[in-house]
Amino acid sequence: MNRAIRSTRHTHPWSVQGLFLLAGLAMIAGCATPPVAAPKAIYESGLNTIRLEDDPDSSINSHPATLTPTEIGTLLRNVRVWERRNAIHRLFSGDADRTRAFRDEEIVLLAPHLAKGLAQATPAQRVRFRLNHATDQGEEETTAGWLSIRGNLLVLALNEVHDRHSPGPDISKYDRQMPNVPERSSAFDAAFEPEEYLAKVSSGGRLFAPDQQEELYIRYREALAALPVYPGLEQGRQPRP
Repeated sequence: MNRAIRSTRHTHPWSVQGLFLLAGLAMIAGCATPPVAAPKAIYESGLNTIRLEDDPDSSINSHPATLTPTEIGTLLRNVRVWERRNAIHRLFSGDADRTRAFRDEEIVLLAPHLAKGLAQATPAQRVRFRLNHATDQGEEETTAGWLSIRGNLLVLALNEVHDRHSPGPDISKYDRQMPNVPERSSAFDAAFEPEEYLAKVSSGGRLFAPDQQEELYIRYREALAALPVYPGLEQGRQPRP
């Protein structure tokens, strides 16, 4: 009986020490994990934001990169989007009309800040933008995506383009019978014109996410050497339509 009690008294301190050792190792492991960097704001005004964020494909970004607002405006002006239609829809209605992804006022706002973002970005970052404004019908309209430079390619990803929805969180994208499952917005296709400067288009998006993602891989140096220059951005003036 006494031997059993003595054995228990000797074992108990070692168990406590083991717990403290495990807790210490867990704390060291937690401290060794690199913290996730918070996005760095380049521009914020109302619901309009342009910021630097971590890029999952950071190992191939060529940042920092130097493009002028005029060069970025020239490229954005030539991005086109149109409604995605299946074969039956095209049979009855034809192909959807292509429109500019960025209006003049949007280019004037975006181009200087995107240029600043690319100049400050590291290879581990990309430039995220989101434009949001109220319409005359009381809705909100959103255009969002990100930009990066990878070697001789400019990668422009679009998640939403002039997507109209109710003010605040877009509950119209959620299935009313299954409110935790968002519905996708009207799907769209995107391209850069002339398409001879478009190296690749990649379509994707996260599972169960309401927004798609169209990535345009543009041979931007060749395009800038051939396209008409977008005027007025260096002085911040509104160009004529």
